[in-house]
Amino acid sequence: MDYFETEISRFIWETKYRFRGDGEPVGDAALEDSWRRLARALARGESRERGRWALRFFRNVEDFRFLPGGRILAGAGTGQRVTLFNCFVMGTIEDSMEAIFERLKESALTMQQGGGIGCDFSTLRPAGSRAHHSGTIASGPVSFMRIWDAMCATLLSTGSRRGAMMATLRCDHPDIERFIDAKRDHRELRHFNLSVLVSDDFMAAVDADDDWPLLFPEALLEGEGHELRARCWSGTETPVPCRVVKRLRARDLWRKIMRATYDYAEPGVLFVDRINAHNNLHYREHISATNPCGEIPLPPYGACNLGSVNLMRFVQAPFTDRADLDWVGIAECTAVGVRMLDNVIELSRYPLPAQKKQARGSRRMGIGITGLADALIALDLHYDSDAARTLAARILQTVRDTAYRTSIELAVERGSFPYFERESYLAGADVRALPESLRTGIAEKGIRNSHLIAIAPTGTISLLANGVSSGVEPVFDFRHRRRVLTPRGDYREFEIADPVYRLWCARGGDPQQLPAAFVSARRLSPRAHLLMQAALQPYVDNAISKTVNVPEDLPFADFESLYREAFALGLKGCTTFRPNPVTDAILRGSDDFPASHCCDIEREGE
Repeated sequence: MDYFETEISRFIWETKYRFRGDGEPVGDAALEDSWRRLARALARGESRERGRWALRFFRNVEDFRFLPGGRILAGAGTGQRVTLFNCFVMGTIEDSMEAIFERLKESALTMQQGGGIGCDFSTLRPAGSRAHHSGTIASGPVSFMRIWDAMCATLLSTGSRRGAMMATLRCDHPDIERFIDAKRDHRELRHFNLSVLVSDDFMAAVDADDDWPLLFPEALLEGEGHELRARCWSGTETPVPCRVVKRLRARDLWRKIMRATYDYAEPGVLFVDRINAHNNLHYREHISATNPCGEIPLPPYGACNLGSVNLMRFVQAPFTDRADLDWVGIAECTAVGVRMLDNVIELSRYPLPAQKKQARGSRRMGIGITGLADALIALDLHYDSDAARTLAARILQTVRDTAYRTSIELAVERGSFPYFERESYLAGADVRALPESLRTGIAEKGIRNSHLIAIAPTGTISLLANGVSSGVEPVFDFRHRRRVLTPRGDYREFEIADPVYRLWCARGGDPQQLPAAFVSARRLSPRAHLLMQAALQPYVDNAISKTVNVPEDLPFADFESLYREAFALGLKGCTTFRPNPVTDAILRGSDDFPASHCCDIEREGE
């Protein structure tokens, strides 16, 4: 059976996910062979009935029902020394030359095996400061980010491989203004996404129009400070005395962040206190970084283990009065997906021992959804409607409750994750919000995985699945052209037609008279994006990767208010993209080809 409906989907499989066996006849002759290879490999994580589980895993991924993370599909069962995790957050970067370059080495080893990385640079002294003991002058976090950027370019700039990195910096770090401006020159830090760690105190200072102190741990600075504040700094477990280096108006710093994002799409914003307040492992972790696309906030050496339920495969009787979702099917797909991803943790290789320890200690995973926008259209629901948001929330609640129920059952069979502390875990904000039956199950039986839900961008694997709409994003466009980097280093262009559009046309629908539900991203208000993300956030214990498309002519004041609304709506972060001549220059290289961006197809799931 030919599962490919589009040329680009076959190309994605051929270039990113097909295992060729190094020239031997043990590779994937067809897409079904890739699925069988994956299923058999993950079934090795079962203690009994491996044949039955291999069949169930195959049925779960067959016809793109469940889409495991790209590196799982590409690497499982190949025998190659690769990690099955797409991304990691690296260890705390201590402020010494030895520690900095040790972390650089660890980052290089991780990227060499195909993992993207996230790094918090807040622990590095501000530029121009003198070290307390050595007397050396610091060059600042941004200067060291350039070294990481060069490393990434050196390792992964050939063929279709691209490295992905996320850099974060606290909003109270003395170099925060340098960080905000770091990518005004589009040639700088091209392999990084940047995000500011925004605290609740900072947002309160913006609202009150107060001054905002920029500070740094006193123990790392020479001399004595006149004003000290206690802060739980990146890399510290308890508050430490920090010296106030500078004061500025909070609203001025906020507008500087907003202006940079308005002009060239970076930095993004992470509401770091909310991330930590809603961390299921709040009792043992302090998070200050995420993976490159932001859907998994992680502690030092944490890893992304992702998979998505393809909602389009569960739409029944599309475009009719009987249109509905197969709710039982969604739940069954989720349950099997949890078991598959739990097995990934045991089977994967890890670039560093610390990553293996962290992954097996927490057994984090992120089950999410893709194809939401296409499914809504097939059900005749406009993306920007209360009915669509209500249905999407019901879907996420079904996925969440099923995932937690499955993890509880796995704990009975295999044991709880090693970092599980019953009372502390049950006291977590998101765990307190679970249905009482699940809380009782955790109290009595434990739970196998610390975190279970994340919504990833799924760009490449959604293209593999015949171009289904990505993650929870609206349909980009119903017909468009897309250029993709080939393994030879050149570009190939494909005609793209959205699958729900193809289905409408195949059933006799008029492509010139599309129903109102056929709405693309550019026809939606920015607020519609935020409201959909907010509807889903209560059911996501990790985070949501979502880009709010903003029209070029949106006034700056309205743009800035989007981020304030994102905070008010309870989101963990916000990322926007506004097309304009500056962002166009950022996304295009000097050879007039689009430059690689950290979330694009060249950086995902090889």
